[in-house]
Amino acid sequence: MAGLSDAELDALVEQATVDAYDEHEQLIGFHCMLEEHLAVPFLTSILGVEVTVTQLDLSDGGGIVAICTRGKHRQAIGILDLPLPTPPPVGAEWIHAYRRWAP
Repeated sequence: MAGLSDAELDALVEQATVDAYDEHEQLIGFHCMLEEHLAVPFLTSILGVEVTVTQLDLSDGGGIVAICTRGKHRQAIGILDLPLPTPPPVGAEWIHAYRRWAP
């Protein structure tokens, strides 16, 4: 997945931001694309602990976060800081495109 070419990533960035007028609208475009294409739930490991990514959300700080759960515990992790499992979930290319775009 990380093997996408710059041109492929740029095409995804263009698709997510095509109708956006400013950075906030571009962020919303990426959130929509991730919501649509990233297969959740999926398992990943954070600091050696297995968690389930159950959904995506927008943070108050202006980024996209993955909502990670383990038992009754829930934590929002910035999607750019989220380690992806091997193999990555379907739609992970959108995380790579967001990483390329992120200011």
